[in-house]
Formats: sequence, C-alpha cells, structure tokens
Amino acid sequence: MSQGTLKRAKAPLTSSASGLIRSKGLASGQLGLFAAVMIGISTIAPAYVLTSSLGPTVQAIGTQLPAIFIVGFIPMFLVALAYRELNADTPDSGTTFTWVSQAFGPALGWLGGWGLLAANIIVLSNLAGVAVDFFYLFLAQATGNPALAELTENKGLNILTCLVFVGVAVFVACRGLTTTRLVQYVLVGFQLIILAWFVIGALTQAADQPGHLAFDASWFNPMHIDSFSAFAVGLSLSIFAFWGWDVCLTMTEETKNGERTSGMAAALTAIAVLAIYLVGSIATVMFAGVGDTGLGLRNPENAENVFTSIAAPVMGPFAILLSLAVLSSCASSLQSTMISPARSLLAISHHGALPQRFSSVNKFKSPAFATIVAGGVSAGFYAMMRMLSNNVLNDTILALGMMICFYYGITALACVWYFRHTALDSIRNCLLRLLAPLLGGIALVAVFIQTSVDSWDPDYGSGSEVMGIGLVFVIGVGIIALGALFLVGAAVRRPEFFSGRSLPKRAPASAKDRF
Repeated sequence: MSQGTLKRAKAPLTSSASGLIRSKGLASGQLGLFAAVMIGISTIAPAYVLTSSLGPTVQAIGTQLPAIFIVGFIPMFLVALAYRELNADTPDSGTTFTWVSQAFGPALGWLGGWGLLAANIIVLSNLAGVAVDFFYLFLAQATGNPALAELTENKGLNILTCLVFVGVAVFVACRGLTTTRLVQYVLVGFQLIILAWFVIGALTQAADQPGHLAFDASWFNPMHIDSFSAFAVGLSLSIFAFWGWDVCLTMTEETKNGERTSGMAAALTAIAVLAIYLVGSIATVMFAGVGDTGLGLRNPENAENVFTSIAAPVMGPFAILLSLAVLSSCASSLQSTMISPARSLLAISHHGALPQRFSSVNKFKSPAFATIVAGGVSAGFYAMMRMLSNNVLNDTILALGMMICFYYGITALACVWYFRHTALDSIRNCLLRLLAPLLGGIALVAVFIQTSVDSWDPDYGSGSEVMGIGLVFVIGVGIIALGALFLVGAAVRRPEFFSGRSLPKRAPASAKDRF
C-alpha cells in the first residue's frame, strides 16, 4: 500500500478512566491546552458570529444583547461541565454519539450523533456563504470597484466560489491537526486583533453617530425582553453564538492528557468567547443603535452582515481590515469545523454504525475520507439553500440553534443518567454530574420545543416556506426527522451496533457504578 493511500485505522488498546478504549488510528499528543483553546475559538468564529447574528438577535430582543449572551452562556457552560465529566470517564471522538449510546441506548445515540453531524455540516455551508460575501466585499474595497461586491448576488458564481472555499478547507483538514494548529494561530490572532481595534473605535466614536445609544446597565436585564417567544428566539441565536467549544472534546484522543486538557479547553473557550461577545455587542449597539434605518441594527439591509455597513464609519480607510478579519474568521472556522464531523464520522464507523470506509485514515493520521464527505455534503447543502431561501444565513442560523439545543440537551441529560449511581456520592458529583447537566439539558430542550413550535410559521425567519411550512422548521425539525428515517435503515444494516455488541464497554470503578 502506498504512503498516500487511505488505510484502515489500526486498533491498539489504550488505557483510560473508563477501561480499555480501542485506538482509531489518530495521532495522539498533537495539541496542548493553548492550541486546543485556539482551535475552539476558531471554530466558534467570534467575528463571523457577531456580524451574522447581531442583526437577527437585535430584531428579536432589541438592546438586550448582553443579557441574552449571558443567559445563553449559562446552559452552554452547564453542558460543557457535563461534557467534561463524560470525557474524563470515556474519552472518545464520537462525543454525543458514543455517550448517548452508552447512556440511553444505540437508537438515541444514533439520533444524537445525527444531530451533531447535521449541525456541523449546515454551519460549514453557512460559514462558506459568509466567506463568499466578505471575499467579494474585500475585493471591492481593495480595488476600489464597488461592483465587485455585487458579484455575490450571482448565484452561480456564488456557489462556485463556495465550492472553492470548502475545497481549500478540506485540503488543510486532511493534512492533520499539526497543519490546522499553525493555520489557526495566524488566522485567529489576526481576527482578535482587528476585533479589538473595531471595539475601541466604536466605543470612542459612538457619541458622534446619529442613532447612537448611551450605555445602559438595563441591557444586562433579560426581564426587559417582551415575550417568551422573543426570549426563545434570542436564546436560540445566543446558543448558536457559543456553539463550537465541543470540538475540543472531539480532539481529545489527539490532545496531550486529553481526558483532562480537552474539558478544560472547552470551558476556557466558552469563557473567552463570552468576554468577546459582551464587549463586541455593547460597542456595536452603542455605535449603531437599534433603529430600522441608516446604520441601525434593525435595518433589514444591515441584518445579514452587520459589519458590512458599519465597518467604514468605525474604521475609516482601514475598514478593509474588518472585512478581512471576518473573512479570516470564516476561513479559519470553515477549516477547523471540519474536525468535528470528520472525527464523529470516524467514531461512528469505528463503533460499527457506518461503513468501515469512514474509519480510514491517511498518512497524516487524519480521517480524510470522512472529511471529504463532510465537505461535499455541506457544499451541496449550501447550493440547495442558496436556491431555496430568501435569506440563507438567517434561516440556517435559526435552524442551527434548534439542532444545537437538541444534541447538546440530549447529551447533558445522558450525563445525568450515565452517572446516576455516583451522582450523590459527593457534593462535587452532585453539582457536576446531576445539577449542572440536568439544568442545562432541561433549558436547551425547552428552547428546542419552543423554537420548533414558533418556526412552523413561515414568518419565523426569512418568510421562505415549503408547502406552507416555515423553512426554518423544515431545516431544523425536518433534518432530525430524516435522521429517524435513516435510523430504521441503519438498524437493519448494522445489527451489531444496534444490539449494543460493538459499543465500547464502560469499566466502572466500583460495582455501585455499574449499570
């Protein structure tokens, strides 16, 4: 077999807190804590999230951006603690798929893994779409030719450019985490520097802008949000804004002391991103205000990409750097987000729920085949959405919030059941294995249910519909239902997994902890 040929991952046994875990062929010890946090931040892509989600969020909840970010952070952090406990016990790149399968059985594990994969693949298409928009904006600013920015409206050229971005991201991802780490250091560092420049500029110039708002501490009060439906919309968008820290757990088998380091990296990533969002949202609201004209954040022309309209007023001739920062944010996240679905597909195959081809690795010890499949599906989804939706970014962000709530919520509740025999053994266990995951899981499930009900109406989102049903509902709930249909077929084709025979067996420390 040649060096470049994909090969079936060898499977030596390695020790862990959960007993013996069979290696998937990934290279261990490639990342330290700092590298894992940087990749976590790059996956969340704060510059991209701020420009794409501030508009829809302000339309739902007005000036309460800081409040909704904090409220959205709370269940995310609680769920992150649940992930940390599960990862310490059973470190596995399959994360949700593996843990939910062990706690609730293969069927729910399959659905949880399906939700994780769907969310990642959809956000890849979303990231590529924003990258396309800012690529042509950057070209227009760099050349002084505004007409170039309009090229993104050409659907054929837009889709073709998207395919190029996805192809480059897949290429880098296939070269393994060592290459990914070096790329992310450059792109994330640049992104954070330019965001800091923008925040300082917005805060110092806000008073000179028409429609600006003075800072008000009431922005931190979630009780000022008009209704629970509006609160659910805002919370769903906020949850989307924090989503991505779990990539740190997906890389656990490739991280130094992964059982401990990956969980810590996930928590630090969420905290760092919260700080970025708070200062970024406050600066943007103070500078642009929440009006529906001009630079106002409720202006429909600004909602899809906020930084497109306010970059020049804030940064003057250096506005091109903010466009480049968002472009680098999308590019870095597009590349690092490939890590999660590729390694999830590898783990699902490794545990017998997908064809063995998905568990193959290349000479860089990277799941290349799974990465190529994830990239291809995401590009195809983007092309379809670009043809169907009036506002592809807004609709996919809203649907993403639903799917994130679904698979994070089910994972948190799986943590409660998984550790049910040891949850009351100590105060620590009670807090981290019972209360935190239970509260986080219930909160996310509640948001999922409320958003599902609301999104049935086509007016929820861009107004696009499929046979009278809102497109956001069709994407969010429809894809999960599609996973249930595939589950039926998979159960017939993969009886070893669905009977539980191919799942890793947990080796509890005591008989009391045994299921």
